[in-house]
Amino acid sequence: MKLSSIIPVPELHYFTLLLVTGLYNPGRGEITSLDSGNIDDILNGAGVALVNFYADWCRFSQMLHPIFEEASNIVREEYPDATQVVFGRVDCDQHSDLAQRYRISKYPTLKLFRNGMMMKREYRGQRSVTAIADFIRQQKVDPIKEIENLEEISTVDRSRRTIIGYFEKRDSDNYRTYEKVANILRDDCAFLAAFGEVSKPERFSGDNIIYKPLGENAPDMVYMGSLTNFDLSYAWTQDKCVPLVREITFENGEELTEEGIPFLILFHQKDDTESLEKFQQEVARQLISEKGSINFLHADCDKFRHPLLHIQKTPADCPVIAIDSFRHMYVFPEFSDLAVPGKLRQFVLDLHSGKLHREFHHGPDPTDSTPGQQEENREVPSNPPESSFQKLAPSETRYTILRDRDEL
Repeated sequence: MKLSSIIPVPELHYFTLLLVTGLYNPGRGEITSLDSGNIDDILNGAGVALVNFYADWCRFSQMLHPIFEEASNIVREEYPDATQVVFGRVDCDQHSDLAQRYRISKYPTLKLFRNGMMMKREYRGQRSVTAIADFIRQQKVDPIKEIENLEEISTVDRSRRTIIGYFEKRDSDNYRTYEKVANILRDDCAFLAAFGEVSKPERFSGDNIIYKPLGENAPDMVYMGSLTNFDLSYAWTQDKCVPLVREITFENGEELTEEGIPFLILFHQKDDTESLEKFQQEVARQLISEKGSINFLHADCDKFRHPLLHIQKTPADCPVIAIDSFRHMYVFPEFSDLAVPGKLRQFVLDLHSGKLHREFHHGPDPTDSTPGQQEENREVPSNPPESSFQKLAPSETRYTILRDRDEL
């Protein structure tokens, strides 16, 4: 494989020059080597930290080293305070305990941390000095927009989830907690804040935070917990900002696939909000206890035609519900069956028990047949279609993959 397929041409030339001239020294950049003895203190003290989990024998890790170090040098010039931004690295061969702790499954993996908390979204962008430096600059942009006039509230984009904080003053523990939460969930919600006289009409009972859900007519929800309690504030905000049923796109597909749990996915036309609402309601009603064992997703039928073709469907058949276990895809019988109590839940439980897999290969379980039907049901159906979304997983042209998954 050519280096230019991994490293952009300008960065490749720079990388080659360093090697040829002997100027590249792995310890030369502004990189902090992390181990079990210092990682917590260093990350907890950093507003933003980007950590490279690597192995020296991995060719992709080797290619990234000089790029990562040059990016760190550029960022250090812009943010000289070491508590603002930290570039760190973990040698996963030397520190396998940290690789296990942070669930590293591929090299190199670039994890983002804020005040010691690992962010769900890691860096998956272009491996170039410019791209990595730009990514850090974006992370340093204040995610909170200040409200200068309460009339601005009426123009809030109701197609996006929004959190609004009303504070007497910016220099307060209440706002510092809000700011910390906003930085962590900046990709999931829009955050606004008003202060002093501007916020006074909304502070009749003191500083407060509200959530504006999607939709013009959806009522506001008020946070009732302690404004200085980060854990409570974060949990409440995350619950509001991160929907139970998330949209899968080509941009977040790799991230969702790498979470390693099967997909329960609704394929629907983009403007078919009614089917999406029904699906969301039934997932919340029937499957909330399965949240950690399966990902609830929805996808645009037109954008994801290929997975539909895999299960012998087209956009004209939407809405369609299916499970992708990363080995096979299984189709929910009929969308109208959502109205049958417990039907969607049983579909998911049949995946976990292996029943869906068995029945595709060997026909219905004997317990599902009446005595007179057992002979008829012995015909073995065709194999279930292979996983389509597995193709969105991290590519071996960018990473050294450490292990394969063993899904149903």
